[in-house]
Amino acid sequence: MSPPIQLLSPEIINLIAAGEVIDSLAAVVRELLENAIDAQATRLTVSVFPELWQVMVADNGRGMSLDNLRHCAQAHHTSKIFDLDDLWKITSLGFRGEALFSIAQVGQLTIQSRDATNDSNGWLVNYNQQGEMSEESTAPMAPGTIVTASHLFGTMPVRRQGLPTFSQQLKAIQGIVENLSLCHPQITWQVHHNKKSWLSISPGKTSQHILPQLLKRVHFNDLQFLCETVITPSHEQAKIEMVLGLPDRTSRGRLDWLKIAVNGRVVRSPQLEQTMLAGLSRTLPKGRFPVGFLHLIIPPSEIDWNRHPAKTEIYLKSLEFWQERVTEVIDKALKLSPITISTGEQNQRVKKLLKASENKGVYNLGHSESNELELIQLRAVGQVNQTYIVAEHSHGLWLVEQHIAHERILYEKLQDEWQLIPVQQAIILTQISLKQVEQLQRIGLDIEPFGDNTWAVRNVPKLLENREDCPDALIELSLGGDLESAQVAVACRSALRNGTVLELSQMQEILNNWKKTRNPRTCPHGRPIYLPLEESSLSRFFRRHWVIGKSHGI
Repeated sequence: MSPPIQLLSPEIINLIAAGEVIDSLAAVVRELLENAIDAQATRLTVSVFPELWQVMVADNGRGMSLDNLRHCAQAHHTSKIFDLDDLWKITSLGFRGEALFSIAQVGQLTIQSRDATNDSNGWLVNYNQQGEMSEESTAPMAPGTIVTASHLFGTMPVRRQGLPTFSQQLKAIQGIVENLSLCHPQITWQVHHNKKSWLSISPGKTSQHILPQLLKRVHFNDLQFLCETVITPSHEQAKIEMVLGLPDRTSRGRLDWLKIAVNGRVVRSPQLEQTMLAGLSRTLPKGRFPVGFLHLIIPPSEIDWNRHPAKTEIYLKSLEFWQERVTEVIDKALKLSPITISTGEQNQRVKKLLKASENKGVYNLGHSESNELELIQLRAVGQVNQTYIVAEHSHGLWLVEQHIAHERILYEKLQDEWQLIPVQQAIILTQISLKQVEQLQRIGLDIEPFGDNTWAVRNVPKLLENREDCPDALIELSLGGDLESAQVAVACRSALRNGTVLELSQMQEILNNWKKTRNPRTCPHGRPIYLPLEESSLSRFFRRHWVIGKSHGI
């Protein structure tokens, strides 16, 4: 049975930063969907008729009794908080008791509902602009609720004229549905625009099953899902869920799909967004941005929701603690470990190759997934074109490009041990500008005039100490960027070149050092380092599952 809807006390009303929350069709949809999710709905249907200024949301939640229906649209009436203490332990999406009241003020509100546990039939109630019941009648229906808001802003022509265009409001509605579907992956979503199906999202176990439905070029195996349980500074249990686009598999041309949610709602948190970007630094090509969804499920006492009428801005206590935990989860997601590598992760180019072979043959390409690798033991067995190290493990083999694998090793070593050492004989640079001189000074080099348009450099990064091309490397460092860019440039120039013949022992050393790096999937420029050729794929390609007689034409 749904809890009773009651009037909040004046003391609580004065503490809640309410403000105007219904300012568009999208705002109506947002509030109704949050109420439906609070009612434990697992199936939601949204119907939008922009030209009619009408929105309808139907759910299969627990519904409302007639008594609750009579009070639900009155100002400051809610079933989600009852006293002052409840403000500090909010677990619902909607709690201020004014969403339905605000909708009634700007349009015609009708609610049809049946209590899932108590009523044998449903009720239909109309409300006036004060949120008071104006008419009620019985209505046959399944348990759940259908809310219809019509003629929105009809008595406010000036307000209508100031609203975003219909296309902009539809885009906002799409964003609301997508965000909620990521936070609540167990829900089935159907969205209709003028009676035509517009958006459909199937349920899944985690947000890893949802995100590929929202981004059509992103596949399930392009993503890594991790869920970590943590203990907060106040000694309470919390959970961090993260879906991360693996940098060697997917990225975006702009920073538009890095989302952060707290307790079931996507919020704006510039600090956590920067933490995620920092954790993925130097894993993607220049001009590319990560795909990621972070969901913190934390004790209500850690949050203050009363920062914004739409509840999209929050105050998160112990921010540094959460930033540290998020960084740890990102590090774990990027490593080559039994948690993040499985034989089900097939390179897309290999899949296409197998599919093409399947089309020409008479055998089928299976789609079963194997168990995760128990250990990632890579053994160097050879070199291809003096460029790729062939690494064998118990589930197949990988091709590892030697130059960029070594570049990743050196870059992270430089990050941890950036060291400038003095040189016995100064390195002379000519024909460089004052801007280039300032850049070298900015990254810590000791450089001083040494004649007409000539400069002497007295110290260099340790990796460049004995290189014949050290002057060229310094020129490269002078051309711009911060210390991180300088470290990338030094690592790239210092890494062994493709075309270099390696002994097996040298290949093994590179593999051992590379697989222990923090971000082994891509080089600092964002290029993928390895190509997996798993045993299950090789077996299918060479048709080793055929019986001997069949393969010999018997």
